[in-house]
Amino acid sequence: MKNKPIIKNIQIKNSYDMNKIKKKIFFINEINKLNHHHFKYCANYRKISFLNKFKKFNKVENFPMLPTRLFKKYNLKSTNSNIVKVMKSSGTSGKSSKINLDQKNAFNQTFVLKKLFQENFGNKRFPMLIIDKNIHNKKTFDASMAAITGFSIFGKDHTFALDDQGKLDYKNIEIFFNKNKYETKFLFGFTSKVYEHLIKIFDNKKFHLNLKKDFLLHGGGWKKLEKYKISNHDFKNLLKKKFNIRKVINYYGMVEQAGSIFFECEKNNYFHTSNFSEILIRDKELKLSKKKQEGIVQLLSILPKSYPGHNILTEDLGQIIGEDDCPCGKKGKYFLIKGRVKDAELRGCSDVS
Repeated sequence: MKNKPIIKNIQIKNSYDMNKIKKKIFFINEINKLNHHHFKYCANYRKISFLNKFKKFNKVENFPMLPTRLFKKYNLKSTNSNIVKVMKSSGTSGKSSKINLDQKNAFNQTFVLKKLFQENFGNKRFPMLIIDKNIHNKKTFDASMAAITGFSIFGKDHTFALDDQGKLDYKNIEIFFNKNKYETKFLFGFTSKVYEHLIKIFDNKKFHLNLKKDFLLHGGGWKKLEKYKISNHDFKNLLKKKFNIRKVINYYGMVEQAGSIFFECEKNNYFHTSNFSEILIRDKELKLSKKKQEGIVQLLSILPKSYPGHNILTEDLGQIIGEDDCPCGKKGKYFLIKGRVKDAELRGCSDVS
């Protein structure tokens, strides 16, 4: 693919601009490769993508995208290798997205997730408290199992805060904190479960939790909190007030692009893209929206190869705030998720029972 159309009319001011252009060219080349890979190996993708076999694109916004809802209707697989893991999203209609992972795709997702986690939390394994019930080894993973399994590689002494009935296990929690009292601990949970079990129910009189040295990573589940009128800011303040925790980080991601997730920056609570991902915002007519305009979220990732999830139109509403100038110092686009498209099916990483 020729690079000229991509860098045309771009003024190169310094080495950072040059690196940015190189990354953009690399990303576009990779998405073009994935388009043709999925066209070749996935019959359903050929039928629904309307992609010309030999067509190449030189702008991210021109790539054909698949609505995430199609993963509920079709078995979209682009590999002849053995499927080692099937991940399923949640959904109240009874239909779930079905994501087929072969060994290589599963490895790549884990590799990138590890890289992104380490950029935010360091190259260390932490004692891990999971605000959920214990999970069991299965080939098919729902959204909660997939996330817990993915993030568990960054933990040790894995402990589940809920018993098999979904109630707080104070005895287990006390053992965990007494055993690891001199170490920084990693708490992980879905937003709704953290709110319901830690903020609303946890009784500090039964066991006092002081999380000043620890951190919490949570994601998804905001739909379930709408009835409580809880904002992200309120959520963090309630946790700080009750447990003295200073570091609470939200992440955004979905089963259809597992591994290529977006971490929130501490200072401004914006989500950030990485070298492996891109975000665009579309209006109701699917035209490209301008910066700070709210619209439908489109996500691109160079990871999905065993299934055509590399370019998806979600059912989320978002807003790109800026690029390369976030006060936190991180480069790339930074954005907010504003909710769900009206009348969209309730789904997401933590909308699970």
